[in-house]
Amino acid sequence: MITIAEGVSFDTIAREWRCKWSPDGDKVSLVAAQSALESVIDEVKKVPGVKRVDRIVCGGCLDFKVVTSLSAEDFGKWEATNFEPEVAFLDMLKAIDGISLIETQTYTIMPV
Repeated sequence: MITIAEGVSFDTIAREWRCKWSPDGDKVSLVAAQSALESVIDEVKKVPGVKRVDRIVCGGCLDFKVVTSLSAEDFGKWEATNFEPEVAFLDMLKAIDGISLIETQTYTIMPV
């Protein structure tokens, strides 16, 4: 367990890929984002140390997020690969009409 401050410890680090989708065209951009995720999900799940992969969709704020949680011990190894297949996935998102605000973020995540 790594301690950031007194009472704040973690053993899991997550990498988040996120974007906004458009409700236009019967949510075609959301459908395409899901398809892009499905094309890389097996590769993501094979990353050593992966604990879980979650997909989050908000119909109100139009968020599409993918959160990959890894053991803190293994996270640096994935980071060293530039979070493969992150670039390919983000490039797929960039090519989808109606997708905007593509971002990534790394943070610790722990159940409470």
